[in-house]
Amino acid sequence: MCGRYVSASPPDELARYFGAAEPEVVLEQNFNVAPTSEVYTVRARDEQRQLETMAWGLVPFWAKDRKIGSRMINARSETAPQKPAFRRAFKKRRCLIPADGFYEWAKVEGQKKKQPYFIHRPDDEPLVLAGLYERWFPKDEDGNDIPDAEALTTCTILTTSANETMAPVHDRMPVFLPPQKWDEWLDPEADTDGLLPLLAPAPEGLLVLRPVTTMVNSVRNKGAELINEATADQLITPVDPA
Repeated sequence: MCGRYVSASPPDELARYFGAAEPEVVLEQNFNVAPTSEVYTVRARDEQRQLETMAWGLVPFWAKDRKIGSRMINARSETAPQKPAFRRAFKKRRCLIPADGFYEWAKVEGQKKKQPYFIHRPDDEPLVLAGLYERWFPKDEDGNDIPDAEALTTCTILTTSANETMAPVHDRMPVFLPPQKWDEWLDPEADTDGLLPLLAPAPEGLLVLRPVTTMVNSVRNKGAELINEATADQLITPVDPA
């Protein structure tokens, strides 16, 4: 599961990192990216990588309403190749989604509130998430594409089972791709069966977890202070049921 993440790297730095063309649209730094937000992605276009923006939450091409996208922010890698909402995108429309880190919430014994964690690379380089994207056109009352209507491009993050680092916090994690696999993932002609081994838990050592404050719970909060480590008095501590 990945329901919030950080997108703070400037687009020119991301373009250099991916060897990609810069985006036409520049987004503001956001330390609390929420579903349906516009986000940076990388995809193959005209035999080169392109950094561009998409809405987070995949809207299948057949959907009658774009609102379904808010429930499609993640796709389970185990079922995405067969699931109607994602299988067409898995075959031909794969992308990379850069993140400076992401958030996850851990249950705390005896507490209703969960403890949020900021999860990132120890070297603070971007995490590169495996994504899918789709183009959707507004529909008329009969469910047909409206002629000349502007297409909406949306994306989703593929997830897999948690590694040992993530398991104490959540049983799922995003799929991360190393640089040597980017071209293979982005190639629309790639054999999808050959891509399945990439959809594995991250190697140990890739991620570190930092407890942060519950300020991140509100999507209205988007500043850099959200990734600061929580002090002892800000942590949600277990309550002895006895």
